[in-house]
Amino acid sequence: MSPDRVENATLQRLAPHLVARPRRGVVGSSRQAKQLRDAVRSAASDRDRHAVLLYGEPGLEKDNLAALIHFGSVNRHSLMLRIDGSRMRSDGADLFGSASHAEEPPLLQLLADGSLLVDNLDQVPEPARQALLNLARTGEWPPLGATAPKHRFEGRLFLTAETSLAEFEGCCTLIRVPPLRVRRQDLGEWLRYEVRQKSRSLGWQQVPEVPEGVVKQLQTHEFPNNLRELNALIDRAIQQVRHQETHHNDQSPGQAAKLLPEDVFWTSPRQQYARFDVWRWKPRLREWMRSPRLWNALLFGLVSWLFALVNLWLWLGPQDRAHNGALNLFWAWWWPLILIGFPLVGRLWCSFCPFMVWGEISQRLSRWIGWRPAPWPRGEHDGWASRWLSAGFALILIWEAVGNLPNTAWLSSCLLLLITAGAVVYSLRFEKRFWCRYLCPIGGMNGLFAKLSILELRAQAGICSGNCSSYACFKGGPADGEGLITDGCPLGTHPAHLRDNRNCVLCLTCAQACPHRSVRLAIRPPAADLQRTMTIPNGEPSLLLVLAGSVCLTHWQLLLGWSTLAPASLSSGPLLPRLSIATLALAIPSLFVLCARPFFSQARLERTIYGMLPLFWSLLLANHLPLGMEEAGLVLPVSASPLLGEGAWSLPHWQADPHVIAFCQSMSVTIGAVWSAVILRRMLSNNRTAWIAATGLMLLLAATGRWLVNGSG
Repeated sequence: MSPDRVENATLQRLAPHLVARPRRGVVGSSRQAKQLRDAVRSAASDRDRHAVLLYGEPGLEKDNLAALIHFGSVNRHSLMLRIDGSRMRSDGADLFGSASHAEEPPLLQLLADGSLLVDNLDQVPEPARQALLNLARTGEWPPLGATAPKHRFEGRLFLTAETSLAEFEGCCTLIRVPPLRVRRQDLGEWLRYEVRQKSRSLGWQQVPEVPEGVVKQLQTHEFPNNLRELNALIDRAIQQVRHQETHHNDQSPGQAAKLLPEDVFWTSPRQQYARFDVWRWKPRLREWMRSPRLWNALLFGLVSWLFALVNLWLWLGPQDRAHNGALNLFWAWWWPLILIGFPLVGRLWCSFCPFMVWGEISQRLSRWIGWRPAPWPRGEHDGWASRWLSAGFALILIWEAVGNLPNTAWLSSCLLLLITAGAVVYSLRFEKRFWCRYLCPIGGMNGLFAKLSILELRAQAGICSGNCSSYACFKGGPADGEGLITDGCPLGTHPAHLRDNRNCVLCLTCAQACPHRSVRLAIRPPAADLQRTMTIPNGEPSLLLVLAGSVCLTHWQLLLGWSTLAPASLSSGPLLPRLSIATLALAIPSLFVLCARPFFSQARLERTIYGMLPLFWSLLLANHLPLGMEEAGLVLPVSASPLLGEGAWSLPHWQADPHVIAFCQSMSVTIGAVWSAVILRRMLSNNRTAWIAATGLMLLLAATGRWLVNGSG
């Protein structure tokens, strides 16, 4: 055989195993990343070329680290071969040769002074592993089936495994590769590095920005497959953004989005336990609940006109609660019922809220006349919107107290119409329900307490990422299979990305659009969203303190009535003293937390406040129970009193005994306190002292709150 043919045959044998270059360096600035870089640098500068064993969990690209060592050494110009140990023959003939193929030189002989990488050493058959152990110890290997003396391997041996193998520890330089979950600090740098690399490969001139919200979202994920999973996740995100921008904005593939939104990063949520799938139990219930006819009739055939009639009633009817049934419905029915509903149905009220029903009506009318709302704005809006939610709710509560809204019909209507105006304006400005998600004060409260719900609507990330390419459940789109035509999730959230109930209004749009039956409705333990590993949404603790302040505002006389500056009433008299006392009463919980801040870290203080969410809910409920239990049963005589006068009181009605009301208030606060103790234990499970202190503080607040809502010392 001619020398050229021999050389070609040699190259053909080596080609499948050649390692051309490293894929990337060690990315990150964490302590673990720096230690790993130092270990790689030290191994690369080893003049004696000791064998190297790199071990760690699957998906850590240990082969790439071996390549970094080889190509960073003085022997970088020599060949490097990679062999998959899980595919090696038991006798090691792949490397050492055999008598049956004596005419073919072994790979080790062809490699000369190059480097050999054996991946998955722990999966190499035992005889071949012993031969590799001998190679690592002595640098010698015997040609199998031959009587010739042992050959000397002049190159360098690299081995990778999932665990350190004891027999190799004495003859190899050991490098432990840390898993990604202990390098969460590096995730932002990894993301931005990979996005830059992939953007260049796609020819994008502008690299999309990776917002901090995405980094925080991914830092809560465990990444069981480490870098392999992260790279696949980034690939999928880039492709989805590329598809969205090309499809919706008529951009060419060479143009990139300015921002990578959270909803293109598909991370599987943590394992969910104790879930009862309602639709698997009753499949026909799913078809009935996702029927567009049901929702259209409810929203546009009933709620929209009922809301208009209620406002007319508030403007044209009697102005006090004792004679206006609409005021009775709003203050004695709506507030207690929506609070009772949070642990049961979460944020369901928002799915048929009349504010956004009229927002959607205005949005449809605007499209009919040619106006097209702007696309859903991407980016981090919680930072500024959370301040508006807290300030907006505070203004509503102060207006309610100073303006005596519960007993002034036209002002109550003004409040409803003002919130509706916000919904309409932002429905004309942006598609979907931007107002509901970020700006509606009532929606902020609903999203906060929805975490207590026993209902959970989620999609299965594995089905979505494996089978779906349309993403119609949150983007909207035409009918597909059993999936119906929809405008997508009204709050712009993919159901597989939900980490809690905050942005799910249970409107079932995702269930209507999904052709793969990925979406499921499940019953779960109450407050399952409240976990130690959860990310607390920006601004929600502030909103919770404002809601707690509403209890202080209702009973301001018990707290501030001793002051000589306190007015006789918040609803009459000079305006400035009334505003001052109302603002001070509302701010009492916030001032209390402000005084506690020097003694606690912000993160622990926020988790403590969040762990008391059930207690705050129970105090709000106890605060509204007297009005509901005293007046909700009077809706018929109150509504008929303008027509029938005193004869209206012959209509059916009921009122709870004060002792029954007090008992229900006590039970509400007790349930909230016990529930909060359980949640605080979960949220502060890594610090027993903090849990005991937080529980003691919670019990003190529970006792104080019970004293307030009872109205007596």
